[in-house]
Amino acid sequence: MKKTLFLFLSLALLSNCKTKESVSVDSIYYNGDILTMEGDEPQYVEAVAVKDGKILFAGSLQEVNQYKGSETTMNDLQNKTLLPGFIDAHGHIWNAGFQAVSANLLPAPDGNGNSIDDIVRLLNEWKGKNKKAIGKYGWIIGFGYDDAQLKEKLPPTARDLDKVSTTVPVIIIHQSGHLAVMNHKALELSDINENTPDPAGGLIRRLPGTTKPSGVLEEMAAFIPLFKMLAVLDADANEKIALAGLNAYVRFGFTTAQEGRATVDASNTWSKLADEGKLPIDIAVYPDIQTQMEYMKKHGVSKDYKNKFRIAGVKISLDGSPQGKTAWLTQPYVVPPPGQPDTYKGYPAFPKEDDAISLVDAAYSNNWQILAHCNGDAAIDELIAAADAAGKKHGNENRRTVGIHSQTARMDQLDSYKELGIIPSFFGMHTYYWGDWHTDETLGKERADKISPAQSALNKGMIFTQHHDAPVALPSSTMILYSVVNRISRSSKVIGADERISPYYALKSLTEWAAYQYFEENSKGTIKKDKLADFVILDKNPLKINPEALKDIVVLETIKERKSVYSVKN
Repeated sequence: MKKTLFLFLSLALLSNCKTKESVSVDSIYYNGDILTMEGDEPQYVEAVAVKDGKILFAGSLQEVNQYKGSETTMNDLQNKTLLPGFIDAHGHIWNAGFQAVSANLLPAPDGNGNSIDDIVRLLNEWKGKNKKAIGKYGWIIGFGYDDAQLKEKLPPTARDLDKVSTTVPVIIIHQSGHLAVMNHKALELSDINENTPDPAGGLIRRLPGTTKPSGVLEEMAAFIPLFKMLAVLDADANEKIALAGLNAYVRFGFTTAQEGRATVDASNTWSKLADEGKLPIDIAVYPDIQTQMEYMKKHGVSKDYKNKFRIAGVKISLDGSPQGKTAWLTQPYVVPPPGQPDTYKGYPAFPKEDDAISLVDAAYSNNWQILAHCNGDAAIDELIAAADAAGKKHGNENRRTVGIHSQTARMDQLDSYKELGIIPSFFGMHTYYWGDWHTDETLGKERADKISPAQSALNKGMIFTQHHDAPVALPSSTMILYSVVNRISRSSKVIGADERISPYYALKSLTEWAAYQYFEENSKGTIKKDKLADFVILDKNPLKINPEALKDIVVLETIKERKSVYSVKN
């Protein structure tokens, strides 16, 4: 009997040892504010254990010790804050790289493009430093001018850009990405002259009293020559630009990034980098449904990432930008663009509404998630009508259609969003960057105060996401938090106090709710057993500081499936 009991106890002991050894983890994080982002109120755990890139345990420090083995890396957070990795609800990561390698024309605080003279000076400085690239590709390129912030309150013209060069084409892209300015050489090469008609969905601005182009191009008038210019980039250039975009994202804590309105070249670049194992974070690609239909029919969408790459859905653009005064509104702009009447309301991207409706229908019929760019409330009306029609025809269950920007969404439109299951992805950063401009120039105080109405959406029981739309703004997670919590403009005015949201819900829009938008709520967005070990470490807890200090938070480290992909130590 004693011999049998001894044998039983020995086997039990060996079994326990094997169990402990089998769950020995790769790393443990402890000694900090570990915010899980689960639930409607903040919840913290003392420690997180990670194995094979996934969370094995999240709980007390005492319990986590059972998972500690001889090879386990202990990560002392030293009272810093650990959160789920941030998820890019909407951006253009390749274009963020393009911005990074172009002349930086952004106004303060993100650059020094504060006047037309500054724009010319910055372009000339870039020209002097990039002779090899100019010689190879034949263009001088700048990104980020914003006449809303320029001293002159007017855009540069072709004549201004001729001061940079009269022999090399020069193009500068508006911070919104919806307008551009060319010098006369670039206009000549693009066959844009006094006899060139405005393209559908675009406008060539003319010199007062003439038909001669001023150099300023809106929407499709800018996109057509820009796409031709980008087509000359070879695979090496596309890859370098993509990697520059990745570097910009990871330093702000993003572990999932979006390629919104992707071209074939951009899609192929990300796919190639994935196959070569060069993607440090997940890239979700949304090709432009208008121009990339054949690509989508060939490749379709994927629910799973392959080497951190997947085609997640499609993108459609229904109008332009409010700061560029090309967004499609139902009520006129306060101050119309030069040459436009007082009744000017912007314009649709699709002059024929049936074209937009048919494209949304194509997305629903193919079960492709669709992201719809709609800044103006007239464009939002178009999205609602198209989604309603497509849903009735093909079914509306779990589509998770996204209203990108939805900046001027009316309360009745939010109700329609909720009914149709459309997720608003707000661009709340506008309250800081263009809050004054919208109050004085584009929308007027009443409409500006309701721009990106996040709290109204919460009051209606809706979820939403917030985004940076890089390269329209830098891919800064902390500026998103600061802007949507405070809604303070550049001149320190509060833009719609009633639409401010709490820091916790601001974080939700970058984590749990963003994961849901992507259909990835089972693998990302919260710190929970079996989810990916995608983390960001911040120097301060966003929930425990003065809200006006949110913009000063520093991302210390970005971690993707346990691997550190960015650290201030490096």
